[in-house]
Amino acid sequence: MPALPSLEELLDSAHVVSLPMRVKFRGIMERETLLLRGPLGWGEFCPFPEYDDDESSRWLAAALEAGWLGFPAPVRDKIPVNATVPAVPAEHVPEVLARFGRVDAVKIKVAERGQHLADDIARVSAVREALPDAAIRVDANGAWDIEHAVEALGKLSVVELEYAEQPVPTIEGLAEVRQRLFEAGTSVLIAADESVRKEEDPLRVARAGAADLIVVKVAPLGGAARALDLVQQAGLPAVVSSALDTSVGIRAGLALAAALPSLPYACGLGTVSLFTSDITLDPLVADDGAIQLRETAADPELLERYAASGERRDWWLDRLRRVHSVLARNQHGLFAGS
Repeated sequence: MPALPSLEELLDSAHVVSLPMRVKFRGIMERETLLLRGPLGWGEFCPFPEYDDDESSRWLAAALEAGWLGFPAPVRDKIPVNATVPAVPAEHVPEVLARFGRVDAVKIKVAERGQHLADDIARVSAVREALPDAAIRVDANGAWDIEHAVEALGKLSVVELEYAEQPVPTIEGLAEVRQRLFEAGTSVLIAADESVRKEEDPLRVARAGAADLIVVKVAPLGGAARALDLVQQAGLPAVVSSALDTSVGIRAGLALAAALPSLPYACGLGTVSLFTSDITLDPLVADDGAIQLRETAADPELLERYAASGERRDWWLDRLRRVHSVLARNQHGLFAGS
């Protein structure tokens, strides 16, 4: 294994930024992230604040892969992407969709805390009305229980859903929802997201027959190379998605999508459009429903403009110190301990 870059090297290259968002997503209106510049390019370290240091170590391994190791060889140079519609009121759907340009697929957030199934139905129906021919997938982030999932997906299926992402939190629950939908004649495929990236054994969902496809994200899985290996072992179709990344993180997602032997579904890599600004002068956003595979680099002026406050910068640098220590101790992923 290659040696883990030293903490001093990482601290010297670190930039902490806070990017404003156009709409609330995952309950936030500002996305904080730490960017690292390595000999091969930029990497992004942006685990959400509630994630512990051990889980965050996979995110750091992914950032270091991008900047210090490089990505797997691509087999395609153009990646189809979906639009993403947060849990906005139905009347705001056209405004959100307009930011993505022409798309062939849309992912819609559902099961938002404080909302009701009627809100989800209205939002999904608004997307279908705006895009009659688009593939529509919904994402519940595991917020439903089995009964509510079966009921909700039965009602939402009237718009011909492509698939439902993580309707319930557990692998056993996914398997039961999948079986009950089949018995009811509801033709909605089940995709596993959290049941892949948050499990100690990411392949358990495939062995349990709990999903028709898997959603993979580079950062939570420890890098594009590790995610590619996981997809190949799982033997299920894969959708590559993002973790609300800047273009630096999206570049890593594109690297994974470009390296997969097959890519049957549009990827969830269009989320830069949810920010009011990015940290590069050439953002990785979709053009005519796809993103061209290309390199990206943070712009010094934008890094300065969106630099996080001193307190928040210190918080992220302290986190980097702790997580680097975890990575060194566990020899996680692609790096040996220093």
